[in-house]
Amino acid sequence: MMKNFTKSVISFVLATLIIGLPQLLQAHCQIPCGIYDDAARVQSMREDAATVEKSIRLIVELAGKTDAQSQNQLVRWVMNKEVHAQKIITSISDYFLTQRVKPDQQDYAERLKKHHLVILAAMKAKQNADITVVKSLKESIEALAAYYPEHKE
Repeated sequence: MMKNFTKSVISFVLATLIIGLPQLLQAHCQIPCGIYDDAARVQSMREDAATVEKSIRLIVELAGKTDAQSQNQLVRWVMNKEVHAQKIITSISDYFLTQRVKPDQQDYAERLKKHHLVILAAMKAKQNADITVVKSLKESIEALAAYYPEHKE
């Protein structure tokens, strides 16, 4: 019975995320407002990746526990992992790829590839509870940092 309850809770949570998440996520700006802080966005993705890592560690720790509190926490950490991995995907697609990566840049193909690798790594983090996927996610984010240095005024 507990197994069916767990499946029901996970199904409900995933359905809620799929239906509600797109409404919560919005791009910074898709009009030429000129207000950009690229380095802050990279730092935010680093924090999201760290949160994904912590979530996976706790998912692994809670796996196999059958008490209600552990099951509740397991679901919450799965949801947390999904949200933070999606935030990374959204930052890349709705901000960097629409605002900062331009076809007329000399290294456009390389930039596009590096940004796409972040999306792929975040997607894999959503699909897995394996801590090794976080290494790839963090490395792919770091590969972008040189493009977006912090401006010191």
